[in-house]
Amino acid sequence: MNKRKNISNFRQSRKSSTSSLSRYLAGPKVFAIIALIFLLLILVPLAKDYSRKRIIENEIIDIQNQISDFEDKNKDLKEMIDYFQSDASLEEQARLNLGLKRPGETVVVVTDEEANFFVDQPVAAPPIANWRKWLQYFIN
Repeated sequence: MNKRKNISNFRQSRKSSTSSLSRYLAGPKVFAIIALIFLLLILVPLAKDYSRKRIIENEIIDIQNQISDFEDKNKDLKEMIDYFQSDASLEEQARLNLGLKRPGETVVVVTDEEANFFVDQPVAAPPIANWRKWLQYFIN
């Protein structure tokens, strides 16, 4: 009989401890903590994905700007190629580099000596004696 009482007491004490643990886990504070941990486990990867998305979008914008710059340069180079393949460019190069002229034209070549002839050169003042310079310095 004593054994039965011990076994029944053990069962009751186990039931009471199990019921208090289940009551503790079912409490609002523990539920809130578990829910918070669950939310953090979901939100942290989402935040990382969002930051990666923003970085990638910025890189895409930079690359699109580079593409538009290259397209502008490409357009300028195509215009330059068209100009160099035209007759006007050929004529200009023949005039400048080869000294060629059209029939009926007169070529005039300006040299540096003739160009310097028309340049105004400052007129040098006659040298003044040193004692006059000092006199002018103190009087004026």
